[in-house]
Amino acid sequence: MSIEISNFLFRFVEIMSGLFVILIGLLMAFLAVVYVMDVTQTKNAIRRNYPVVGHFRYFFEHLGEFFRQYFFAMDREELPFNRAERIWVYRSAKNLDNTVAFGSTRDLRRVGTVLFVNSPFPSLANESHLSQELIIGPFCATPYVTRSLFNVSAMSYGALSAPAILALSKGASEAGAWVNTGEGGISNFHYEGGADLVFQIGTAKYGVRDAQGNLSDEKLRIIASNSQVKMIELKLSQGAKPGKGGILPGDKVTAEIAQIRGITIGEDSISPNRHIEIESVDTLLDMINHIRRVTGKPVGFKAVLGGYFWLDELMATINERGPKLAPDFITVDSAEGGTGAAPMSLIDNVGLPLRESLPMMINALQKYDLRERVKVIASGKLVTPAEVAWALCVGADFIASARGNMFALGCIQALQCNKNSCPTGITTHDKKLQKGLVPEEKAIRVKNYINNINYEVGMIAHSCGVEEPRMLMRHHARIVMANSKSVPLSELYPTVKRDAQ
Repeated sequence: MSIEISNFLFRFVEIMSGLFVILIGLLMAFLAVVYVMDVTQTKNAIRRNYPVVGHFRYFFEHLGEFFRQYFFAMDREELPFNRAERIWVYRSAKNLDNTVAFGSTRDLRRVGTVLFVNSPFPSLANESHLSQELIIGPFCATPYVTRSLFNVSAMSYGALSAPAILALSKGASEAGAWVNTGEGGISNFHYEGGADLVFQIGTAKYGVRDAQGNLSDEKLRIIASNSQVKMIELKLSQGAKPGKGGILPGDKVTAEIAQIRGITIGEDSISPNRHIEIESVDTLLDMINHIRRVTGKPVGFKAVLGGYFWLDELMATINERGPKLAPDFITVDSAEGGTGAAPMSLIDNVGLPLRESLPMMINALQKYDLRERVKVIASGKLVTPAEVAWALCVGADFIASARGNMFALGCIQALQCNKNSCPTGITTHDKKLQKGLVPEEKAIRVKNYINNINYEVGMIAHSCGVEEPRMLMRHHARIVMANSKSVPLSELYPTVKRDAQ
């Protein structure tokens, strides 16, 4: 028996050795073919100069998107969000201790650094840190009354996966926040989560368009009849791509998404760069009031500021028509805002950052005595308590964050949002990748993140001597200038009074 076993093993090793030699031969032949193809082609210099091994460049370049944040970048140098910011969000979402020791790793001398002015007599307000109740759209048939401070900014179903939308809606509902649907229409996943919803109408009017792509009042009434829909937002422009409409690659346009949007399966979904009906301040106000009459809900618009010359015309026209006909809210988006897909020429170069545009909008409203009538929502790269508190100091009523809540869902900033290959299942419709995102678990993290933002913003407010976050004013924050000295926001962005003209 032992001789038979020995013979069998010998034969097995002989066969495996033969297969190994064949595989090595095939591999060498394959590499030889690749070598010849590389040295003879003329389109790629790297492959021509470094045949075979030049192919690894693309592999390592791809891996770099995933690993540079862990091994190569310092805590506070990476963009669009650095490691310190992401870690704060991750720990807050998991409800872990977010205290640090020894000292700050933030360079407090850097130009643009925001410093809050602590009071010698901090507020002893209740630790619940609840914000005051605000009314949006007081002249509407159905005003929106909310205490919500920090909310989920516009992200469409299509750009985001079904599990992600469900988790965001459920988490926001439990935290008492609203969810902006983005321009892709409302899905059952928005409703199922139970959150208050802000229905966004983009330039393509997905979800409320007729067969010709025009606004359908009938569909608009159906949307507004749902009690979860609290407000309507008319999207004029988006921070990451001002002057261009939404872009959803065709491989993310599933049958369900096509049905919701009223478009063709598998084809790129590209919105016009503006609403064809809106070509002036007057037509903008006409559209806002038309939607408000049809729905009975508060209506406002979202825009990234670039050319700001039109603000005086807008405010003056509102006063001519009367405050009742004003937008109920304005969402100011930052040029630093995020997106699922945008041309680099726009995302890098067009529009104003929120630090410049938000004070500009607040001052315009104050100048024309419209500040109390029109609520302001700040959006764009506000993911930590300090950034939220800064926006409140400037004058925002509400904050809306998209990428902060994506981090709460588990986003690792892999920069794959436009490729349907998101490794965390957030921005992909690949069912295999979506399995990693369990809505019930991630909803808890969204809730935790929103609650911890609210708590720590309240902590900053108390340190500054006020009882709640919306009492923060411009004199409560300072900005470091080029000479390494700081100046108050109230000095850098002084309030403009109408009688000062």
